[in-house]
Amino acid sequence: MTKDAFAEAPSLFETDEAPVTPLPTGRLPSYIKDHRKRLRERFMSGGAGAMPDYELLELVLFRSIPRQDVKPLARLLLDTFGDFNRVLTAPVDRLRQIKGVGDTVITDLKILEACAHRMARARVMQRHVISSWDALLDYCHTTMAHREIEQFRVFFLDRKNVLIADEEQAKGTVDHVPVYPREVAKRALELNASALILVHNHPSGDPTPSQSDIDMTNRINDACAALGLTLHDHLIIGKSTELSFRSEGYL
Repeated sequence: MTKDAFAEAPSLFETDEAPVTPLPTGRLPSYIKDHRKRLRERFMSGGAGAMPDYELLELVLFRSIPRQDVKPLARLLLDTFGDFNRVLTAPVDRLRQIKGVGDTVITDLKILEACAHRMARARVMQRHVISSWDALLDYCHTTMAHREIEQFRVFFLDRKNVLIADEEQAKGTVDHVPVYPREVAKRALELNASALILVHNHPSGDPTPSQSDIDMTNRINDACAALGLTLHDHLIIGKSTELSFRSEGYL
């Protein structure tokens, strides 16, 4: 196999820059000419840190929509969903409602979302939970903070508190998710786990536990105790912060 076997495929167009209408002088507007090239060069030289969300989103949309000005769509997506994270995690049916968003844009956004989740997950799986606590919280926020319905996950740990499995147990509505303590405990035994951490999100953004959250946690704790399992914590993930049942004295 030659070294060129995996060379990039040639572009469909000689350039993917958006076509523009010249000024009366015949010159192209300076803010549009070679816009994509300049933005890519700035990203490669300075990284994403100094780029506002709309420019980072433009870079993504460049791949999805060639030869069009995608800045208006980037701004529309941000105005609609709030920030870059919420654009990536927006439900497919809501993305389809945005004018200019088609299958290619949705696919590319969802690939990015999956990559972000995979990278965050890699930082916590098979790691000691206590020493990786900040990474665990980052993972929870990356995967759950911007969801529009409640999701309930369980982290299963071995005897050394190493994370051996991360599983979604249930999805619910905007303010409720059904959880069955016996099923949670049963799954822990199947995985030969010794301890658990419960995690669910509050789409409202407020991580304050409801009475049903507290009651459900107590039922799972009782089921775990009966089987010799340890419930380390229950985390509720809000939009920008989280609540620990252990830290707040609920466990």
